[in-house]
Amino acid sequence: VQVQNPHSIKYNGTVQGLKYIWRTEGLRGLFKGNGTNCARIVPNSAVKFFSYEEASRGILWFYRQQTGNEDAELTPLLRLGAGACAGIIAMSATYPMDLVRGRITVQTDKSPSQYRGIFHALRTVFVEEGPRALYKGWLPSVIGVIPYVGLNFAVYESLKDWLVKTRPFGLAQDTELSVTTKLGCGAIAGTIGQTVAYPLDVIRRRMQMGGWKNAASVVTGESKAPLEYSGMVDAFRKTVRHEGVGALYKGLVPNSVKVVPSIAIAFVTYEVVKDILGVEMRISD
Repeated sequence: VQVQNPHSIKYNGTVQGLKYIWRTEGLRGLFKGNGTNCARIVPNSAVKFFSYEEASRGILWFYRQQTGNEDAELTPLLRLGAGACAGIIAMSATYPMDLVRGRITVQTDKSPSQYRGIFHALRTVFVEEGPRALYKGWLPSVIGVIPYVGLNFAVYESLKDWLVKTRPFGLAQDTELSVTTKLGCGAIAGTIGQTVAYPLDVIRRRMQMGGWKNAASVVTGESKAPLEYSGMVDAFRKTVRHEGVGALYKGLVPNSVKVVPSIAIAFVTYEVVKDILGVEMRISD
């Protein structure tokens, strides 16, 4: 939906999109790029959580030094900063995988050439478009990841702290929240972060398609007109000019259905696994 041609729309909405993909590509089409996504998400999540804990510890130490209060805690704004740092590091470390995942997902059986897998796609992009092509769309991705990951961590941790301190509706027992409550906190955090950062995600996807010789048929219908953006601002301008502001939120609903529970589960799983392994330090420490 994010990269669909406005002059050759084949489906509107999630249900129509699923029906169209099922009819034209079958069951495999619904899981296209999933292997690449799984290969990307494992190192991305590991780097993100590790970076957040290290950034939080460093920022908290600096904050206590500046205020002279050794008992000071991270504020929502400081958590936002730590989350932004973690998001930038994780995104940069795994960005080439994200780029090829997007291309593998949108290619069809009718594409003149096919990416046969992750490593074939990485090699093809590197050879045909150069090493810089592996980081196409990196700038809007980094700008988008600041509010996205930053808000995820800040809202999740701040919401948990508030629930523990105020104990509304008996949701908190002593200093612990139930798994269900934590999942709710994660879902709220994911919804806010996803909605705020989504326009930049659309622009990132479109820039990733730029320079790919087979992208024109994907994004501009049957036309073979070159698909090129000179930069992030140009991509924003062309998208809004040709398709309207609404195009910046194309695919928000299906993406949220996937991302919001994913974020909630990731947060809770991380904490539960650390408890099982006996690691005392929590995200909010």
